[in-house]
Amino acid sequence: MSNLKIFLKGIIDVSPLMVPVVPFGIIFGVLAIELGFNAYATMGMSIIIFGGASQIIFLQLFSGGASSLVILSSVGAVNSRHLLYGAVLSEHLSDLKLTWKIIISYFLVDQAFVVSNDYLKKSKDENKHFHLFGAGVTCWTIWQITTFLGIILGSIIPEKLGLTFAIPLTFLALLVNDFRKLINVIVIIVSGVVATLGYQIIPFKAYVIVAALSGLLIAFIITKFMVKKND
Repeated sequence: MSNLKIFLKGIIDVSPLMVPVVPFGIIFGVLAIELGFNAYATMGMSIIIFGGASQIIFLQLFSGGASSLVILSSVGAVNSRHLLYGAVLSEHLSDLKLTWKIIISYFLVDQAFVVSNDYLKKSKDENKHFHLFGAGVTCWTIWQITTFLGIILGSIIPEKLGLTFAIPLTFLALLVNDFRKLINVIVIIVSGVVATLGYQIIPFKAYVIVAALSGLLIAFIITKFMVKKND
């Protein structure tokens, strides 16, 4: 299969996953404008960070007056999952030139990883990295377009509508699937309680990091307990 066909296959495979990305990108653009960011800063954020969840977290912490250290740490923690993506894909892409590795690492987002990881496992094409490139470019393009649409809408929609409520609603939508397992529900509740109680208590607005670490600790304890019980 030619490079172009592999590239186009990546676009086709990831396209269905772009449907929920559209409202997410628009919401980000609208909220950024409402919170006082100008169009250049908003688009720059989508181009540089290029991560929906981390960009929303950035907005939330920045608007809440969090310190630069907390903001950078939180965004870095959310994006750290990409290290795992890279580790998984390294088995298939280890022979690529450094230039290609850098390019692909930039476009490596959740949706692109999901479809391309499956393709890379099954495909025997020599230049199969073009699939990931095609999927990633598609994600990037949709995200930039929807961010721009959100900027336009953000400058039109009256501030009285108070669309900042969409931030917690967006995260609730992302968590819906996690409510199916008891351990996930426990971790979510613990993290939520710690974040709520720590909002006014924990210094430097670091309640997000403390809540996340608390959730990880609880998950570790429960997992260990379940393993011992099964033994």
